[in-house]
Amino acid sequence: MNSVMCTRPGHLERRQISRPQRREGEVLLRIRRIGICGTDYHIFEGSHPYLAYPRIMGHELAAEVLEAPAGSAFATGEPVIVNPYLACGTCHACRTGKPNCCMAIAVLGVHRDGGMCEELSIPERNVLAAGGLSLDACATVEFLAIGAHAVRRGSIGPGDRVLVAGAGPIGLGTAIFARLAGASVHITDLDPRRLAEACPIVGDCQSIVAGETAAAEIARLTGGDGFDAVFDATGNLASIQSGFLRVAHGGRYILVSVVNETVSFADPEFHKREMSLIGSRNATRADFDTVIAAHKAGQIPLDRIITHRTDLKGAISDLPRWTHEKDGLIKAVITLD
Repeated sequence: MNSVMCTRPGHLERRQISRPQRREGEVLLRIRRIGICGTDYHIFEGSHPYLAYPRIMGHELAAEVLEAPAGSAFATGEPVIVNPYLACGTCHACRTGKPNCCMAIAVLGVHRDGGMCEELSIPERNVLAAGGLSLDACATVEFLAIGAHAVRRGSIGPGDRVLVAGAGPIGLGTAIFARLAGASVHITDLDPRRLAEACPIVGDCQSIVAGETAAAEIARLTGGDGFDAVFDATGNLASIQSGFLRVAHGGRYILVSVVNETVSFADPEFHKREMSLIGSRNATRADFDTVIAAHKAGQIPLDRIITHRTDLKGAISDLPRWTHEKDGLIKAVITLD
């Protein structure tokens, strides 16, 4: 079958690979949609901290069932959503209900080959019913669930003033679910055009252009208090480190993005705020369910989120180009028909 493989940083190849064999307890899937994530761009660029090459990328997946185990709840031809976080089920994190940060986690497309191919076989527990969602909507559930999980980790509720740094897909998902939780949402990004696209997607929010004037604007908007909760979804070290100064006294700082660097901060600034510093990794089944419910309720503007399309053949040239050409790009999807 056809696949797209990143053989080393900066190099993609179309390769013929063997079709997977369904093992006991697994569901064999036909891949129908693959969302291209910031993770995939980082893998292509060689800046992902948890990856060894070569790798078949792809973890934002919508699929159809080709074959399921006897007695399975899934039927042949049924559209499904893939949870790409393959957890061991036995480590401390799994035993305490946090398979999203399993000590031996294998994320499709990162720790093991993913879904930029025609077929995939994965454990049945990692397959979710589409519940009437379109294939396009199914392909957006995973990245939106990361935002929903971050909002849950930050205990966001009505009346909170929230700042989301980074207007990419993960930042947008975080902002959407912060707004749905009742918060007053602000988004900051270096790119004014990206901010102009972000607020109509999120709904009721305000934008702040990052840079020299951002600190003064944040002080004006918050009366000098800072934000009750700040989320960083930039994947940028300088942004993460500056975010500590944007958190209100008694507030929360939630790191959603990952950088392959050491994050440092001034302890006096941290302590005088009695700030909570929170890591947010991946998502859980509850977060997937939250996103599915939001899609069903018409709360996700899918037509604004998916802006670019390609196929497996076109991805060889399109993905490298989209790594640098971001104008108008929110979410690109690879379609397999």
